[in-house]
Amino acid sequence: MASSSDIQVKELDKRSSGQAFEVILSPTAPDSKGDFPLSNPKKKDVSLEEIQRKLDAAEERRKNHEAEVLKHLHEKREHEKDVLQKAMEDNNNFSKMAEEKLNQKMEANKENRTAIMAAMNEKFKEKDKKIEEVRKNKETKEEDEEED
Repeated sequence: MASSSDIQVKELDKRSSGQAFEVILSPTAPDSKGDFPLSNPKKKDVSLEEIQRKLDAAEERRKNHEAEVLKHLHEKREHEKDVLQKAMEDNNNFSKMAEEKLNQKMEANKENRTAIMAAMNEKFKEKDKKIEEVRKNKETKEEDEEED
């Protein structure tokens, strides 16, 4: 730890907003030891076999990672294919349903039109019968009047 003789505090400025100080630390003595050693820790000797083993392990990890990435891409492509196929099926189903509904409406319209035409024909036949009756009655009256 630093002693009080190692630290010098000098006031720089005093303002309404605060104060400024300069802290000066005296340099450490050359014979004192710091908290951290300056020399690098000694590396243990690494054998060629150990280096090769580490390289092989790194290569294996790289291959495994590459295989995982390829597997993920393959799964993603499969998912995209499935989604596309489902969208196409949905579209086809929608088209079929729309076509069926249209055909049903057209058939219903055709039946309605046929029924309306049949009703009109029946109405016209009844009118024709009445007209024929009236004509016969008129002819009969005229004949009766001519006979009189």
